[in-house]
Amino acid sequence: MENYSYKLEMKVRDYECDIQGVVNNANYQHYLEHARHEFLEHIGGSFSQLHEQGVDPMVSRITLEYKRPLRGGDRFVVCINMLRKGAKVIFQQDIYNLGDGSLALKGEVDVVCLRDGRLTRGEVFDEIFKEFFTKNSI
Repeated sequence: MENYSYKLEMKVRDYECDIQGVVNNANYQHYLEHARHEFLEHIGGSFSQLHEQGVDPMVSRITLEYKRPLRGGDRFVVCINMLRKGAKVIFQQDIYNLGDGSLALKGEVDVVCLRDGRLTRGEVFDEIFKEFFTKNSI
């Protein structure tokens, strides 16, 4: 497991699994989103606070690569790194099964920022996340 800016441990709940006994594909997006919200809270912010200020980060694209399935009861960790690419922030999020250390999912979530309903260059990201952008940011 590489170095990450933030990690959040979680556990698969039985109701998140499909009839085959593996986590339903849609639930992985929930795990990634929950980790982003917890990360923002960890660094002292929240999406509701930003919204009250007229700032709304919005997902513009998600790419997911399913590697190995998680099953009910598995403990796992969602890991986050970030880079800045133009007006976007790209959350590079990986999920690892803590039982065997295997990579379950690789994801990238592109986020843009609206201020008072208008697309911005994402300057607010520079303020909030500046210490977390990887050196690959452009």
